[in-house]
Amino acid sequence: MGSADVLELTDDNFQQEVLDADTPALVDFWAEWCMPCKMLTPTIEALAGEYAGRLKVGKMDTDANRDVAMRFNITAIPTIILFKGGEMVRKFVGLQQKADLKEAIDEIL
Repeated sequence: MGSADVLELTDDNFQQEVLDADTPALVDFWAEWCMPCKMLTPTIEALAGEYAGRLKVGKMDTDANRDVAMRFNITAIPTIILFKGGEMVRKFVGLQQKADLKEAIDEIL
């Protein structure tokens, strides 16, 4: 993981880090072999820095963590889900523009 502000999420820590978190969370579901996922990484890292302390930002490798991916019906990657209060509030599938993600984040903060 490239940024200290981006959490590495797993099936084991997802409940605690995302669903039970006091702050809203953005989760990037990705895989190592996915080129659009790699293209999205700088955007995810930038958002993590900009919203540090107000929004948890994490990446979850869907190949290594299938339980959570199945639970949230991740059928294509990259998929980005915004969570607030343990609930999924927005879901984006495919490569996203930073402005669109910021707009959705600002709505839930």
